[in-house]
Amino acid sequence: MNITKTVNENELAIALEGRLDTATAPQLEAELNQAIGGVKKLVFDFAGLEYLSSAGLRVLLGAQKIMNKQGKMLVKNVNETIMEIFEITGFFDVLTIE
Repeated sequence: MNITKTVNENELAIALEGRLDTATAPQLEAELNQAIGGVKKLVFDFAGLEYLSSAGLRVLLGAQKIMNKQGKMLVKNVNETIMEIFEITGFFDVLTIE
């Protein structure tokens, strides 16, 4: 999985490419823990994300909990397959998805 981070003042944008699964979720979690301090808006761009497992959902939920306290989080460019995962798991109601 490729992770591209862009910081603009107090906004952090993270673009993901590939698979967010058991093997790659710890990498994303480490990147988030390092960069999320002081962030008021966190944007995930899933345009290049092909697969999302429960390990990836756990990282997203953790990020959402942090951002509930310090700002807002947005997930955009979600493909049909991942949107279906969000709907089945109830994440559709927890995340802000564009």
